[in-house]
Amino acid sequence: MHYAAPAFSEVDLPSWEISQAAPENEVPSPVKRKGVQAFPSSSVTPEGELSESELFSQSPLRSARRETSFAFLRQELPVRFANILREIDLLPDKLLGTPSVQLVRSWYIQSLMELVEFHQKSPDDQKVLSDFIDTLIRVRNRHHDVVPTMAQGVIEYKDTFKVDPVTNQNIQYFLDRFYMSRISTRMLMNQHTLLFDDKSGSGHPRHIGSIDPCCDVVEVVNDAFESSKMLCDQYYLTSPELKLTQVNGKFPGEPINIVYVPSHLFHMLFELFKNSMRATVEFQENSPSLSPIEVRVVLGQEDLAIKISDRGGGVPVRKIEQLFSYMYSTAPRPRMDDGRNTPLAGFGYGLPISRLYAKYFQGDLNLYSICGYGTDAIIYLKALSTESVEKLPVFNKSASKHYQATSEADDWCVPSKGPKNVAKQSAAL
Repeated sequence: MHYAAPAFSEVDLPSWEISQAAPENEVPSPVKRKGVQAFPSSSVTPEGELSESELFSQSPLRSARRETSFAFLRQELPVRFANILREIDLLPDKLLGTPSVQLVRSWYIQSLMELVEFHQKSPDDQKVLSDFIDTLIRVRNRHHDVVPTMAQGVIEYKDTFKVDPVTNQNIQYFLDRFYMSRISTRMLMNQHTLLFDDKSGSGHPRHIGSIDPCCDVVEVVNDAFESSKMLCDQYYLTSPELKLTQVNGKFPGEPINIVYVPSHLFHMLFELFKNSMRATVEFQENSPSLSPIEVRVVLGQEDLAIKISDRGGGVPVRKIEQLFSYMYSTAPRPRMDDGRNTPLAGFGYGLPISRLYAKYFQGDLNLYSICGYGTDAIIYLKALSTESVEKLPVFNKSASKHYQATSEADDWCVPSKGPKNVAKQSAAL
């Protein structure tokens, strides 16, 4: 899909901060000889700050020229791929050795090899620019199933080996960084192909690549709700209704619009609505009618907040963090080749990845639950596009140390993981 883009100077777009590669003449190209270590690590400081000269000036977001976008991406994408490959190699040997993780690793190596072929090629050659777009599309398609394949690797590891808390923590740390890196690289590739691929179809004339400079938040909320409602109706033969209110505290009385990526917002909302609908229908299965899902959209001076409230019974407070764990799911475990599972559940990756989408542009996603009543989910996004900068993993010594963590004795008393069986204890007395 191709989006006709207005001039970049006409709209205040997110000023992404980037893990810029080294200057072009410093980027080593012989990857086959030196491997991923040939690439410089991200030049973002541990504090996440960049010099002003290293901002996203040549990226496909800021540049209206295909040549400058090409020159930027041929350096930046290999660096990001090489950095995440370094982290893959720091995983526990038994996890790294699973067939699924090895397959994912091979995809990244293959894509890295294809991208570095453009390092010495001229940006003034139109065939080179066309071939680069074809390569980006091929890389993007190759990585289409990265999330479920990596999830399958974790399942293979859990089924074969005992997973201790430290390994659990390391896997959580890695997957957050791995999937955030994937979000960022897909964003860059999508921007370039949507803006500069003449073979793509025409998209929304207002969009700049995948970015909507005037994203109607309520419209995306309604779209995500209707899509979730359709799935819920198909599976449960019923679904709750939507009760929506909006408060524009910045421009009272006006629609709520921000600069954002509609597909990212849709992904987050769709996941939260699926969870709320599933919980509501199952918790109120004996009720004559279902309580509506209440949504409040509020735009403030700095933040946009979307609050989704359900009467789905809630979850115990001890389980809130588990909901964001890649090693935990409230739904039955899916099979990669099984299409008969409920469409409202899966690997349990929906919430953690939705939180990453929110955090990608410095937002957040939090859950607040009352056990026995319901759950509030709140998405926070930056209201100011100038504050919507990329949040990226930095590969450095601090990152490496996370994979070398060892188990230490807790300096607080630790209660049991689950509620005690009072009846069993009384019988024992």
